[in-house]
Amino acid sequence: MINPRCIATIFLTLALCLTAGKTVAALPGQATASVIDAARFNSLQAALNAVPTNGGIVRLPPGNFEIHEPLLLTIGETRIEGSGAATRIINLNTNGEPALILRPKDKAKNRRARIWRVQLGNFRISGNTNSGDGILADGINEIFIHGVSIDRNGGHGINLLDCTENPRVADSMITYNAKAGLNIVNAHDIVVNANHFEENQDAVRCIDGYNLCMNGNNVDDHLRHGIVIENTYGSVISGNMIEECDGVGIILDRDCYGITISANVIAHHQGGGIQLLDAWGCTISANTFVLVRTNALVISPNSGRITVTGNNFSNSYIGDGKTKRPVEHPKPIQRDDSTGILLQSTSDIVISGNQFSGLLGPAIAGEGKLNRLLITGNVITDYGRGEKNPKALSLGKPSNSVIKDNVIAK
Repeated sequence: MINPRCIATIFLTLALCLTAGKTVAALPGQATASVIDAARFNSLQAALNAVPTNGGIVRLPPGNFEIHEPLLLTIGETRIEGSGAATRIINLNTNGEPALILRPKDKAKNRRARIWRVQLGNFRISGNTNSGDGILADGINEIFIHGVSIDRNGGHGINLLDCTENPRVADSMITYNAKAGLNIVNAHDIVVNANHFEENQDAVRCIDGYNLCMNGNNVDDHLRHGIVIENTYGSVISGNMIEECDGVGIILDRDCYGITISANVIAHHQGGGIQLLDAWGCTISANTFVLVRTNALVISPNSGRITVTGNNFSNSYIGDGKTKRPVEHPKPIQRDDSTGILLQSTSDIVISGNQFSGLLGPAIAGEGKLNRLLITGNVITDYGRGEKNPKALSLGKPSNSVIKDNVIAK
């Protein structure tokens, strides 16, 4: 037989769940939470202030909400839920202030302070050229941002500082921000999945972290670089479409190691495809480098122990002697320009099983002292386009190296 007291508790819980802005009663042994209907408050900040210490959910109604100073949430175990694109927070601040700040109350005094499990979903934040970040999360563990649109902010779109444990950003639109679309500093076990990044300064910056898992994103038309990773290890960047950056598609710098870059399409970058500026023990595999007009892959003097295999370096050739793009065009990005690999005073490099075709220069070029190279089993055709004496491989005399069994056809 069910205890009548338990039945009464259940009905009370259901009744309170339907009452906006009230505490939600809990079953025995559970903590209380709250459902906050922001439409019942005179401001969004007042609604955020109503979240109790045990957390809850703040429901944002449709509408344009203009703010002149940052919204602030300091309570964990909380979700801010909008009504899709119909909910728009417009930051009118012109002093470089963020639109939304998530931060423990004592973070200024204690840099190790953290709150847990803040979720943001289904609303839009817009700024202006003189505003700050769209979202500044400082010291939030297991932050989850999903289905949010962040555009035209004067700082980063999303800025995650000391969000150390398991940050996750998924299915969001992050566009036209003056700095990075997503800036991550000091975090690990990071998931960045299925987002759109367009015309930010950089798309994603991951600094001083590890275990970044970045998959299935669309990165397009950035004013500087696509993905910049520094002092980070044990990560994978795979299955992304990375196109038309004015700078470089992907950069690894400052003590990166143990990173795999695989199965990405890297297209039309003006400053280069992938640059390994300070990277060790990394794998570049199964990527398609198409129409990258300046050094599709650079392995610098501060990088080594790199494996490059199964990639395709190509132009816009579509068979029957035809290309989709002309050799000459007033706009450089429209030209049929493609490049291969540049090795700069590096060592311990494996380059095997790659396809090189339709390139302006050699498939693989070298500068400075090169040592312990294994270059074998590659197919190289239609290289050195427009050169009088084209070379498939231009490496000088690398020491302790094996270069053989490559199929080369001009």
